[in-house]
Amino acid sequence: MSERTIVYRFKNGIYINLTNRCPNLCTFCIKTKWAMQFDGHNLDLAGQEPTAEEILADLEKELQTPAQEVVFCGYGEPTMRLDTVLQVGQTLKKHSRYPQFKIRLNTNGLGNLINKRNIVPELKTAIDKVYISLNAENETLWQKLMRPAPEYKNGYSSVKEFIQSCAQAGFEKVAASCVENTGADIQAVKELALSLGAEFNDREYLK
Repeated sequence: MSERTIVYRFKNGIYINLTNRCPNLCTFCIKTKWAMQFDGHNLDLAGQEPTAEEILADLEKELQTPAQEVVFCGYGEPTMRLDTVLQVGQTLKKHSRYPQFKIRLNTNGLGNLINKRNIVPELKTAIDKVYISLNAENETLWQKLMRPAPEYKNGYSSVKEFIQSCAQAGFEKVAASCVENTGADIQAVKELALSLGAEFNDREYLK
């Protein structure tokens, strides 16, 4: 197996593989289907999560080539390492090339439950855009598709509250998404996202 990848490029973005830990085991997640590989990169951290210093060192090299975004998104939930997200994001905002790129967080929306507090004000200091996986129009379907760990079983309401809080916080962009072909009602999820103040993205079901 190739060496673990911490920072990688995909399309017009630079992505940060922060952790493999996640409170959900989504039915459509590609990290198991693709054996922790993505676009030729090995995203299996094998329990060795990168430090903020390691991430920033890799980012410094990658930022020599222009990018539209730096994205916290690997095969895990970034808010499980909130302190590192904040340290890296706040440092990037001081980078000589900022604001030529935007800083984006891809999240399942459970960050407040994970960290046992409202993390939105802290995220606002480090992140420009927040993309949240909503994926269901009701709690029953959310539980079926997300397959959360027991302590997050009733997390659907927290996800909705998180989306609304982000929308009210004034990020440059807040978008809630739904994966196609999972049984969710895409239109219903879109209407819910808009009612919470977010934009909406539909996402392709990857096989």
